[in-house]
Amino acid sequence: MRERLIRLIYEEAFKYSETPIFRLTSGGLSNYYFNCKRVTLSPEGMYLIGNIIYDMIKDLNVKGIGGLTLGADPIATAVAYTSYLKGNPIEAFVVRKKAKEHGTMQWIEGNIKEGDSVVVVDDVITTGNSTIQAITRLKEEGIFVKSVVVLVDRQEGGRENILKFLSECGFPNNLQAVVLRDDVMKLYKK
Repeated sequence: MRERLIRLIYEEAFKYSETPIFRLTSGGLSNYYFNCKRVTLSPEGMYLIGNIIYDMIKDLNVKGIGGLTLGADPIATAVAYTSYLKGNPIEAFVVRKKAKEHGTMQWIEGNIKEGDSVVVVDDVITTGNSTIQAITRLKEEGIFVKSVVVLVDRQEGGRENILKFLSECGFPNNLQAVVLRDDVMKLYKK
């Protein structure tokens, strides 16, 4: 499954240019870009991601899986659906980029609450700032982060930044990447 997912990411989500033309969320320019929504929102991508990540977290005894909207949403939903099919339901949740301005004015949507343990997911990490933002909101709500799983690690320092932040928060120093930039670059070089 993982090899098929790497191929799908390479074919559908990966773009490369000899000169740095892709503006990243961090503000920098890069000569490659991952638009993982083309994979995370596809039926095959959801199937692969749901099964792969479920297998990575199924023994962690967590209540939920989610992260900062929008990158985490389809991943969390795919894993939640898969977990239900496998008889071990894990709730999906969403961390907003800004608090809801009406109603309950919540930062976090879903069936998780203070004291629950969760896995944080993200589609792509470069600096790790989006993932750190999600972890920060969860910590403020009294939710314990047991692990972080990212679909694609660009291998540009994000992993190290997130691991350092997890330690500072007193959370387990646990981050797993499903796919590394190097995995995709091997296909590109062929």
